[in-house]
Amino acid sequence: MRFAEVSLSAIRHNIAALRAHTGAGVIVVVKANAYGHGAAIVAPAVIAAGAEMVAVASIEEAAVLRESGFNAPILCWLHAEHLDYGAVVRLGVQLGMSSVAQLNRLAVAARSAGTVACAQLKLDTGLSRNGAAPDTWETLFAAAASAERAGLVRITGVFSHLANAGDAADRAQAARFDAGVRLLRAHGVAAPLRHLAASAAALSSPHLAYDAVRIGLAAFGLSPEQDGGAAVLGLRPVMTFATEIISLRWAATGAGVSEGFTHTCRRESLLAQLPVGFGDGMPRALSDTGLAVSIGGERAPVVGQIAMDECVVDVTHLAGRALVGSRAVLFGDPAHGEPAVEEWAERLGTINYEIVAGIGPRVRRVSVDRGYPPREAPIHHSRPLREREV
Repeated sequence: MRFAEVSLSAIRHNIAALRAHTGAGVIVVVKANAYGHGAAIVAPAVIAAGAEMVAVASIEEAAVLRESGFNAPILCWLHAEHLDYGAVVRLGVQLGMSSVAQLNRLAVAARSAGTVACAQLKLDTGLSRNGAAPDTWETLFAAAASAERAGLVRITGVFSHLANAGDAADRAQAARFDAGVRLLRAHGVAAPLRHLAASAAALSSPHLAYDAVRIGLAAFGLSPEQDGGAAVLGLRPVMTFATEIISLRWAATGAGVSEGFTHTCRRESLLAQLPVGFGDGMPRALSDTGLAVSIGGERAPVVGQIAMDECVVDVTHLAGRALVGSRAVLFGDPAHGEPAVEEWAERLGTINYEIVAGIGPRVRRVSVDRGYPPREAPIHHSRPLREREV
């Protein structure tokens, strides 16, 4: 009843557009279930589209990808104190190293396994979050050089993360990053892959691309900034969040709708029940905000309180056209008339990241490969509802 269509053609288009725009390789971040899009679908799709590797936040996410059969390179950069480095080596995951202690533990695990582990060094260049602080770079780089000489760890790259606090701040971080790379190479570590820009900088500052850009939201056709950078570049939203009408009923003038009767019908109204609610990632705070869904290419307002499993839509103006079984698009691609995910974000006072990442596990992710724009079609046809039929 609830599904998120993941467009493979949009993924291919977005990766190609970003490669052309930045002139660099592409690393696609698929953490948090690929920002809600479904990592098992997205990860192989972006590699097929030309991405060099994917990245996740945790080793648990990397393990799920490996279990799904994904065998391309994976970068992972957030680690608990008691991380099982042996499992990391077995999974063939490249860890983002932020300390000498982490690097040493990885080297011990590689020695035990009789293999060479791959890792990248993560530098804090001003975000004050994850990554090695500048006053630790000297010892970290010396340890990395030693691990490489011992044949235990190969440093495949070096990276950092921008704060996106403006062009001047980005350039200052880039200067610190450059200094870190020079110091690392002075220790004899080549670290051939340098990446600093995430989606925001990849869209607005291609001069910060280095060898690769590390993109998440932009790969999914969405802009991390309100300036609409993704639309300017012609990126296409990858996810269409949709459902179907499961019942229709006429409600009399003055009838209350859903819990609390926060909405009452001002006229005799045809109400459609959709099996999507806050248990699926449609926040209750969207209730009575004027939010609309798209049915047959036309907007229909959500009325009354959104429940855990369902919501109600007023389709009086679509009587005879809105049928049981008709497709209802909650958000998708505004280029062909569907509500944009940003409409949800604006009404909630949040960002589009939070909306797509919050789509729940009951929503089935389905890969689709179709032309652009996709054709609007109902899930199936059903008989029209007779007037006042319940």
